[in-house]
Amino acid sequence: MEGNPTMAKKESGAFMKPLVPDDTLAKVTGTGAQSRSDVANKLWNYIREKNLQDPLDRRLINSDETLRPIFGGKAKISMFEMTALVSKHLS
Repeated sequence: MEGNPTMAKKESGAFMKPLVPDDTLAKVTGTGAQSRSDVANKLWNYIREKNLQDPLDRRLINSDETLRPIFGGKAKISMFEMTALVSKHLS
């Protein structure tokens, strides 16, 4: 809504706030403070690199030994579950 002074544009929302991954998540994302968008990009790069998307339903992600602890021990998750599961590993 351009030009509307009552609708202030947020410069940096919660998605951009730097967070530190725990040791489990850092195996994929690396250590140090990162925004949630950086963490998501690194996870998706890892998933694509390892070819972990289910070939029949691309919305599903197959866990490997590295992702399984991040995904709460689940062998397969929906990409819609990923944000909530990954958030548990950020502080």
